[in-house]
Amino acid sequence: MGRRDIDESDFRSRPSKRGSRPRTKQRPEHSDAVTGLVTGVDRGRYTLLVDDDVTVTAMKARELTRTRVVVGDRVDVVGDTSGEEGSLARIVRIQERTSTLRRTADDTDPYERIVVANADQLVIVTALAQPEPRTGMIDRCVVAAYDAGMSVLLCLTKADLASPDHLRELYEPLGVEVVVTQRAASSDDYPGAVALTAESVEDVRDRLTGLVSVLVGHSGVGKSTLINALVPAAKRATGVVNDVTGRGRHTSTSAVALRLPVGVAEAGAEGEAGADGADADGVGTDDGAGFDGWVIDTPGVRSFGLAHVEVAHLLHAFDDLDEVAQECPRGCTHLADAPDCALDDWIEASPEDERPARTARLASFRRLLSSRTGSDA
Repeated sequence: MGRRDIDESDFRSRPSKRGSRPRTKQRPEHSDAVTGLVTGVDRGRYTLLVDDDVTVTAMKARELTRTRVVVGDRVDVVGDTSGEEGSLARIVRIQERTSTLRRTADDTDPYERIVVANADQLVIVTALAQPEPRTGMIDRCVVAAYDAGMSVLLCLTKADLASPDHLRELYEPLGVEVVVTQRAASSDDYPGAVALTAESVEDVRDRLTGLVSVLVGHSGVGKSTLINALVPAAKRATGVVNDVTGRGRHTSTSAVALRLPVGVAEAGAEGEAGADGADADGVGTDDGAGFDGWVIDTPGVRSFGLAHVEVAHLLHAFDDLDEVAQECPRGCTHLADAPDCALDDWIEASPEDERPARTARLASFRRLLSSRTGSDA
């Protein structure tokens, strides 16, 4: 039989897995990579701050396709890091995170959503009225923060409409610091969206200075207004509360990290607080006033699932209760109906002058615990 002529149908680019050359698993070291801070995420493009003053746009390298990069991440970047218009760098590594704030859609959802990374403090922004405060939401945020190893600041807005005393009594026994803001008597006297008294804004600024703080809250609670007062040049969009539903409308569509200016700039009108310094990307440019800290604005949320939180992690956030709970029987739920719970004995054995404080602290802990377990405290 004569030899058959070979045509294009006989060509095989990869005849078989065994016959093909395997792809190497070795990746380049990228020893020339520079460190950048992720300040914004938008449809696969990441805004980074490199060398503290250069804003760079980047994308993820192929090996990070299944790895989520979020605001607050510190990453290693290669490529064009000049920050010039049209330039694009590449994120090749995510540095180890010091903290990770997570949430789920509900308490049965196994998929964790990372909110931010490397934050020191969770600021729970809650309105005292319009919309009404929801303690269940606050409890869940506190649980998520303690699970992430973050401190908690409860910021109560619109104190000109209602008293903050009740919420103070609920959360101060948990070790949660509370700060209160109120709007100026007449917002018509102030330009733009800044409508908070200078004293209110500076009270908040004092508690954010030197830290990376992430602001979380329902839509309509005044979160963007607070951001604009702290960082006026950020110019975050603000909205109003619906008179029928009592809910706010989403105005922030994505998380963004903003530099916190030091001190207060000269106000255009008495009572107006703020300092210029943020550029168009929200990162900030040093105009001589300087910066000390970061604030991360997040979109309004209506639920905060805790499926990822283990009860033991929550207990570790309360050193005194954690030590007492070591005496609990195995499998103790630490709830009010738990038999032989050592926490109840701790209350009974407490001195008379300490009993009210211990009782309030245990009641607050059990309220948080019930938020995670879905049980009645």
